Amino acid sequence: MKQRELSSNNIMTNTDLPDNHLIHRLPEVRGSYKADARLGKVTWFRVGGPTDVLFTPADQEDLVTFIKNKPADIPVMVIGVGSNLLVRDGGVAGVVIRLGPAFSKVEILDGQIISGAATLDVKVAKTALKASLTGLEFLCGVPGTIGGALRMNAGAYGRETQDILLWTEVMDPQGNIHRLTPDQLGYAYRHCSLDKAWIFLSACFQGEPGDSGKIATRMKEIQDARGSTQPIKSRTGGSTFKNPDGNKAWQLIDKAGCRGLNIGDAQVSEQHCNFLINTDKASASDLENLGEEVRRRVKDTSGIELHWEIKRIGATSVQDNTKGNETL
Repeated sequence: MKQRELSSNNIMTNTDLPDNHLIHRLPEVRGSYKADARLGKVTWFRVGGPTDVLFTPADQEDLVTFIKNKPADIPVMVIGVGSNLLVRDGGVAGVVIRLGPAFSKVEILDGQIISGAATLDVKVAKTALKASLTGLEFLCGVPGTIGGALRMNAGAYGRETQDILLWTEVMDPQGNIHRLTPDQLGYAYRHCSLDKAWIFLSACFQGEPGDSGKIATRMKEIQDARGSTQPIKSRTGGSTFKNPDGNKAWQLIDKAGCRGLNIGDAQVSEQHCNFLINTDKASASDLENLGEEVRRRVKDTSGIELHWEIKRIGATSVQDNTKGNETL
């Protein structure tokens, strides 16, 4: 055994780990490494296996240092607050990066909103409200962070991320930073064509001058509608499936008789049947299998194939984890 010092909130602790643990191959950083971290603790579903190492960079420079100096064979994946994420039971091999406070700043500059990728979507909406900028109200109805919104072109209540985005800064797999515009991201409905190995760092959004009272009223309408129609107090992962062209996923699921359907403690929400919920001790497999059963029933009854909106990562079992991660 050899000891590796891990920093956590600027407190140094000694941790005994096997000599062959991946953490010993990682570069020195100013942020924190956590070995064998349970990812279920940082997802809204509260399920999923561990990752070899969870890395929280101190700032952008620290992230650059890590990316440029890590061994090329070690896989890396970035997650946000886990609001639209299902981590499989086998966990995620390699390093999972979770951007911290240094990436969650937001400011108004010349009438534009500059936000870090770890900033909560609702915080950006509230910042726009304070500056009397309209057009970003929908973000208060989108759970998660700006990085996730950029990655999937998140949207709600008639608007999408691409509608307000001016530019975004991203890091490529070699640690180089690029500024890209929406037309370079290949946006479509709940889709971005940017390679998954690239990391979103920040974004600039454009609002329009508006009346703060009307903006506040619209935000309240969105939040009230979300609270009354979605199981926001349950352990869920947000909208499970994308809406097919000309259809609503929840209506297809309802017509297929899936409202309230369950596998173990995984259940299709009674309140909004395009939401899966963990009612108690569901496993990631329970939730994914339930989703696949919903897809099968919808295909059988309507002929329409539903596609997952929730991002599923990792291996289905510990044994499979040695084969790498499957990201869907």
